[in-house]
Amino acid sequence: MNNAADIAAENAAAVTNEADVIVIGGGTGGYSTALRAAHLGLTVILAERDKVGGTCLHRGCIPSKAMLHAAELVDGIGEARERWGVKASVDSIDWSALVATRDDIVSRNHKGVEAHLGHANVQVVHGSAELTGPRGVRVDGRHYTARRGIVLATGSRPRTLPGLEPDGRRVVTSDDALFAPGLPQSVLVLGGGAIGVEYASFHRSMGADVTLIEAADRLVPLEDADVSRHLTRGLKKRGIDVQVGARLEGATVLEDGVRATVRTARGEIRTLDAERLLVAVGRAPVTDGLGLAAAGITTDERGFVAPADWDRLETAVPGIHVVGDLLPPPSLGLAHASFAEGLLVAETLAGLASPPVDYAAVPRVTYSSPQTASVGLSEAEARARGHEVDVNTMPLTAVAKGMVHGQGGMVKVVAVQGGGQVLGVHLVGPHVSEMIAESQLIVGWDAEPGDVARHIHAHPTLSEAVGETFLTLAGRGLHQQ
Repeated sequence: MNNAADIAAENAAAVTNEADVIVIGGGTGGYSTALRAAHLGLTVILAERDKVGGTCLHRGCIPSKAMLHAAELVDGIGEARERWGVKASVDSIDWSALVATRDDIVSRNHKGVEAHLGHANVQVVHGSAELTGPRGVRVDGRHYTARRGIVLATGSRPRTLPGLEPDGRRVVTSDDALFAPGLPQSVLVLGGGAIGVEYASFHRSMGADVTLIEAADRLVPLEDADVSRHLTRGLKKRGIDVQVGARLEGATVLEDGVRATVRTARGEIRTLDAERLLVAVGRAPVTDGLGLAAAGITTDERGFVAPADWDRLETAVPGIHVVGDLLPPPSLGLAHASFAEGLLVAETLAGLASPPVDYAAVPRVTYSSPQTASVGLSEAEARARGHEVDVNTMPLTAVAKGMVHGQGGMVKVVAVQGGGQVLGVHLVGPHVSEMIAESQLIVGWDAEPGDVARHIHAHPTLSEAVGETFLTLAGRGLHQQ
């Protein structure tokens, strides 16, 4: 079988300046659009100024989860020694070996994406793209025309703070945190959303002293309040200094680290020294140099490109669609949501009827230790929308497998009162990222507790806590009354 390089060479002879679809940006949203459109028989040009795969593959999801897996192994050795009597210890961490494994995983994924695009006959054009009109694109001086439409998929970049410029060594963002030299002995993480929590968790597993600062009154503030509470408890138990309702007043880069001044929730001023400051205060859409005005497209006050038609993800300019991190809420800025958006747009451009993305049924996961995973509405959101609800919460330690893991956690279900539709499911604990798929179907298919209660969960598993929670809501509880 030809490899990606061979395929690219073969396709080079077929380079054209016109295609049915032009996709600008080769991240998850962009390449999924390109692949699906090509599979539907459309000709596709994909413009990417860096590597296909985007932030998720090269700087975000994949390398960070690879490193978090290594962190999980380190934590497991600690648990084996402290809880199970296995006399094992971590003598040292070979950073270069860790990095080599991470980079190999990223490289193999990258080659896989390139091969998929090559086999689908997607013409990949490398360079910075800008719109020249509603059907025109210029890439490094060369002009291209789209017969059916253009898809904007240029992604996002980490937000930074004024006067605190990342240097890749002492002050880092989520894009470069894993690529900074070596493992720091102490880290100050600014931002308690999913990204900040994951990096705080990773560095703590690797032995660093970690302080996690969040301006809101709780961690992962977009999640259910009980998720925040259980997550905070788990992180503090691991020795992470969690400061919520706290704000960074200023920071100075020193020769051997960073000195930060923080105002706590009580109004006290604390001076914190750390070897590294990691800024994780969100991400901003990338539209600079894209030439939106030339095509008649405007952004909102936050820089997002809002679609005029969410069912088609089509902008106010007919034939120009948008996917991925360029979209404002209710899009979630998650790679798996981008895949769904890419499928929708490709099928729309091919003339197919495609179901719109149901953002309420998109799962949200934080890959820290403990993990969190949620889908649907939080309890507060459900009540704010006028629902009378039944809520049931069950600790994972109420089932035998939860006791085996010994990490705490919970299952929380929010449903319409009186046995009605399940509105949200929220999990905290070990491996809940692998457990959320069931709940995604429950919420996405408008199931009721009684529907779930009819199905038998394997024993002993963590997922039987999910089953037991629904049994109780359906009035059939065994171990929970």
